[in-house]
Amino acid sequence: MGGVNRTRTGMAPGSAGGGAAGANLGALRSHNTALVLGLLRDAGAQGISRLELAERTGLTPQAVSKITARLREEGFAAEAGRRASTGGKPRTVLRLVPEAGHAVGVHLDRDELRAVLVDLDGAVVARRRTELDLGAGAEAVLRVVGDVVEGVVTDGLGGPAGAGSLLGVGVALPGPLDHARGVLHRVTGFPGWDGFPLRDALAARLGVPVVVDKDTNAAALGLSVGGEGGSFAYLHLGTGLGAGLVIGGSVHRGARTGAGEFGHQVIQLDGPLCECGDRGCVEALCLAAVGRGEPAEAARVLGVGAANLVGLLDIDVVLLGGRTISGAPETYVRGVGGVLEARARREGAGGAPVPVRVAPRGEEAVAEGAAQLLLAPVFGRGDG
Repeated sequence: MGGVNRTRTGMAPGSAGGGAAGANLGALRSHNTALVLGLLRDAGAQGISRLELAERTGLTPQAVSKITARLREEGFAAEAGRRASTGGKPRTVLRLVPEAGHAVGVHLDRDELRAVLVDLDGAVVARRRTELDLGAGAEAVLRVVGDVVEGVVTDGLGGPAGAGSLLGVGVALPGPLDHARGVLHRVTGFPGWDGFPLRDALAARLGVPVVVDKDTNAAALGLSVGGEGGSFAYLHLGTGLGAGLVIGGSVHRGARTGAGEFGHQVIQLDGPLCECGDRGCVEALCLAAVGRGEPAEAARVLGVGAANLVGLLDIDVVLLGGRTISGAPETYVRGVGGVLEARARREGAGGAPVPVRVAPRGEEAVAEGAAQLLLAPVFGRGDG
């Protein structure tokens, strides 16, 4: 694949220099521009005036005028009419142009690939799904990713002419991995990926900036951007088990992207062997129950792990997602919630137990969150 776009220039931080970005992502990510873009997005279709932008950002009116002029020239902002002022002539209000920028989010799972194309508002414009064998080797997997990304961009933007609005591609997959460098470690069950520079390899192939993160972190980011507040844990049960943690409104990855390896906490000494090499991991016990057709038992095991997490971090809510959860959502909510409720009664801390809910977005939560790895920093979310 020769790259999904060669239209506008400007490479993003963290991308390989293998091609041209769809839009000037580096310029969009300047701090002051991000402040303005965030307020434009929050204002919605009704828009916001330059004076209000200056007041809310603390920037001078001249600085705001310069930023908004550039955003209008690039097509990211447009007039949304006029609004009466307290004195003088009516103020022109500006709005974000959602279709001016897009990002692809890829969920690279062990046995399938999901991709979505989203606009600046995060609305899904196009989607694709295909089977995948993560163990087929790097070249085979990268070829599938390239084909699917090219296909979803064509579906949503109508081919190369429309791809000029593409900001880049976010890729989310099972960990462990190094988010900062985009390098994989020993993905559970697929040790052959250890040390592979996925970000740079994909950026060179696709010709646009690429960001790589764990599937659970991406989903947690997407949920946080979408309005889930406070501190929460997103527990993802599919072909594996992991957690995405949002603490104080920001995704918590840890110094080495090691936070959230939830599935490999040992809860049964000398228990069944896990693919990570340890014994009695939550993931091994949970997936074994799923394999036996015992979702209630899987939910109980998941609840024990969730209770440990709640006790350690004192989070506000537990959100459940992933393919396995989607198959029996009420069973898992009831099972995990029951364990948390029993733990709260024993501890006698007072108040209601931590609530448990199914996360929104369904099986596309990871792919949509992966797109936010590109979009969130554009709007001032530094944890993207």
